[in-house]
Formats: sequence, C-alpha cells, structure tokens
Amino acid sequence: MAGAAEEVRVYWQPGCTSCLRTKEFLTKHRVPFVSRNILTDDGAMDELTRLGLRSVPYVTVGDRYANGQALAEVARLLGIELGAVRRHPPAELARRIGVILAAAQRFLGQIPQERLRDLLPGRPRSYLQLAYHLFNVADAFLEHERGIALVYDSYNRVPASDATRADVLVYGRTVAAAFDAWWGAHAASTDWAAKADVYYGDVDRHEFLERTTWHTGQHCRQLQWVLSERLGIRPQEPIGDELWIGLPMPENVWDPA
Repeated sequence: MAGAAEEVRVYWQPGCTSCLRTKEFLTKHRVPFVSRNILTDDGAMDELTRLGLRSVPYVTVGDRYANGQALAEVARLLGIELGAVRRHPPAELARRIGVILAAAQRFLGQIPQERLRDLLPGRPRSYLQLAYHLFNVADAFLEHERGIALVYDSYNRVPASDATRADVLVYGRTVAAAFDAWWGAHAASTDWAAKADVYYGDVDRHEFLERTTWHTGQHCRQLQWVLSERLGIRPQEPIGDELWIGLPMPENVWDPA
C-alpha cells in the first residue's frame, strides 16, 4: 500500500466509465485519495501534462502513475492484492454486446428530438454524442481486430456537428451488424490469450473484449438513466441488472454529486 506520506491522486471527468470504476475501486480498498476533476479543478490537467499524460483516468503517487483503465496496474502501483480474476467466456461477452447495441438503438430512438443536444451533468457531451460514443467503442474493437491499434483518440471521435438521430442510428446498426459478422467469421479462430494492441496497458484480447462489453454497457445504462431519471420517459425493453452480473463495471451509473 502507498506510504502514509505519499498522496494518492485520481484524475477523472464525469461520465467516464473507467474513471468512476477507478474511484470506486480505491474506495472499496479503503485507499484515501485526492479527487482531481480535470474539467473543474484548477491546474488538474496541467498536473497530468507535466507527467506526460493527456487522458483520464490516471492514478498518481508522486511521479509514479497507472492508467485506471487497467486496474491490475493500479493495484500494482498501490500494493493492492487483486486475487484471481474470472471472466465470462468470449461467447457470453459477445452475446451481451449484441443486447447492449440493440438496447442503445431503442433508447436513442426514444429521446425527444428537442432534447438530443442536451448535455450530461458536469460533462460537455450531449445525449446524441453519448449514443455515438457507445457505438464507437464497439467499432474501435472491430478496428483492432482488423489490425488497427487502439489509441487514445480511438474513443474520442464525435459525430459531425450536423449529425441527426437517423445518422447515429445508422451508425449503430452498421456497427452491430459488423460485430455479428465478425463474430461469426472469426471468433472460433481468435487467440483470446494473445496480447491486445491497446494504449492503456498490458491486456489480452479476452480482457479487451470484456472491457468493450462493460464499457458499452455502462454507457447503455447511462442512456437508460437519461430516459428514466432525466427525461421522465419509460425505457422500451429496459435492461435489468442481470446483464451486468460478473462484469467489472462501476456500481453507480453516474458520478455521485
């Protein structure tokens, strides 16, 4: 565990799935930390930049750091024993991704036209952009399987400024169909123990698929939350908590106030 004189800091932003999971992970393991929201805390982004970092989440102890997208690295940094890690088989993860992508299309279709560009709390991301990002996460996985490394900017794409709901729904349907096609053609021959070419840590392809599942899943939970809690609309065929069993995703849907 980090020494008493060493200050642990967590750099994050609202609505970031791995950021929320990182904070919950430290809280669960009773690690006190200084919270640094890069959108509201003066100097937070400059502190990251001085370490040569430009994304979140990061956990730092002095000039040492770990990317919060890889909790194993955070655990090593802080001396936390993770124990054995169990993952669902790839086929089950793929099934859940299919459910998530279909649900996200339904939920996006329910958001009133005049509310699509409303912003999420504490984050300059609209409801339409949230749905686009969810589909982009699955698309980035498919790019990786075509030989394109996952880099920081892979997850930072946004729809065109004049993009419509229909445009984003077409994108979602295209990604869902492409994922199904890839799975049918390549899943059986994929070496899931092989190292994934991703920017955030040393992970294998099985873990990357798992991350794609809970990453899209968390954003799907957020879309469902937008409908029910922020817009007062009953989601069509809402997703129950059973879909998240066994996934290392955050407990909360959004960062507590």
